[in-house]
Amino acid sequence: MPEIKKTKILNYINVFRGLAILLIVAGHTMQFGAAGSLSRRIAVEVFVGGTALFIFISGFLFQHLSYKYEFKNYMKKKWTNVILPYLYTAIPGIIFCLILPLKYGNSFDGLNPILQIPMMLSVGRVHNTPTWFIPMIILFFLASRGLLYLEKKNILYKLLPVLFLITIFMPRHDVDYNTVMGLSYTDKYLAYLGYVFAGFIHFFSLYVFGMFCSRYKEVIDKFYDTRWLYWILMLLTAAGNVYLGMKYGISNGTVSKIFLTILLLAYLKHYDEWLLSHTKLNKALDFIAKYSFGIFFIHWYVFFVYNVIFDMPNVLGIYCCEICTLGIVFVRFFVVSIVSMLILYWTKNLILKINPEANTRSFIGV
Repeated sequence: MPEIKKTKILNYINVFRGLAILLIVAGHTMQFGAAGSLSRRIAVEVFVGGTALFIFISGFLFQHLSYKYEFKNYMKKKWTNVILPYLYTAIPGIIFCLILPLKYGNSFDGLNPILQIPMMLSVGRVHNTPTWFIPMIILFFLASRGLLYLEKKNILYKLLPVLFLITIFMPRHDVDYNTVMGLSYTDKYLAYLGYVFAGFIHFFSLYVFGMFCSRYKEVIDKFYDTRWLYWILMLLTAAGNVYLGMKYGISNGTVSKIFLTILLLAYLKHYDEWLLSHTKLNKALDFIAKYSFGIFFIHWYVFFVYNVIFDMPNVLGIYCCEICTLGIVFVRFFVVSIVSMLILYWTKNLILKINPEANTRSFIGV
């Protein structure tokens, strides 16, 4: 049997992964302005939506490494490297939910904890807001065999136009502590579960698009050659989304993020050699990339504690110029990002000190 050559993770995709997690953190920490105001709409449009990039990368890497795909081993690795760290890093969020239910926004407060905990873990969004992504990405894991089958039959990528139309015309509707108030516990749970399935359908195009760009990497160079078209489309769709949000309350920030994904991918691949030649910069970006999944798991806790310590709701509610407010939330973004990485770095080294053979990715995603 011929030996299968090991495929390395491409540097420009690795850097992309680091930038994607920074955008996710920015989406949570850089929002400002009164609800429904123009400044809030613009902040949300610019900073929120990093999930689209993360899902694109997931699809890209899935296809990139599909040469060694075997369903049982694939699921075993996902259990070790995705689900286990999700369960371990859920502990602080569950504790916050149980001891600070009102301040933390526990939608299931009042239920027996024995019922609360599995409900939280199966939807993700209650105990650790960003981790609704995990139940959703598990659906992609389960669909993996079918996706590769459709790719092999030359069917999958022909579906992309339809999948993009679904993404455009089926925007997600936010579900959180405030939107489910007054519902029964069953209806709250179903609302959160629906959010997960809606995300799976909404972002399906990005996952398949990631697979497409991995299969046909030469198309990335064509993206760079026509980059100005994607700049125009990104700015137009972003402006249109802000307008529709202000005028009609309609919002779908994923559309502009599709074009942002194309642009980032094109620029990073085009300047990959330049990045590799600038060793210090590339190492810094590589560090962020390696810690990206861990940052994803814990940054919400750091964000919550930061807001409590500095009373951020009141600070941001004080009247001041938009530039001052932008400066305040930028500091929050910077602190949350750095503190998250430091916590992960110290925790990783502590685990290895206790057990040098430990797989720290199974605990904290790093």
